[in-house]
Amino acid sequence: MTGKLVQFGGSLIAIFALAWIALKLGLGGDARIRDEAHLRDLVDEALHGFDPVDIAIGRDGLSALARDGEGRIIVLRRHGSHFASRLLDRPARVERTAGTLTVDTGDRRFGEVALDLGTDAGVWAERLNAV
Repeated sequence: MTGKLVQFGGSLIAIFALAWIALKLGLGGDARIRDEAHLRDLVDEALHGFDPVDIAIGRDGLSALARDGEGRIIVLRRHGSHFASRLLDRPARVERTAGTLTVDTGDRRFGEVALDLGTDAGVWAERLNAV
């Protein structure tokens, strides 16, 4: 009985130690796009040299759109604790419901992205349809 109690206590200490290390390393957590500067960093990581002139961040911070001076549009969405992106190099299917846009990039692995953009949804729907 004592051996099992020691084993349980050791396991519990190890779990707390790993949780503390993960916390100190900033692992996990709630990854969201914090602001315009953060979005610009994410876009640069995804596609170096893409310089956004227009951006839209979903109200929940889980997805965003950015357009450069050439009219190219990149869409970002949270994927686990990171962000995945796709450059829209062909027309995307866009559905607008009130202030929400649903963007289907045509890439099954990326899936659809829903962005709550409020009053900017109409402007971005037009931009996406023009790609």
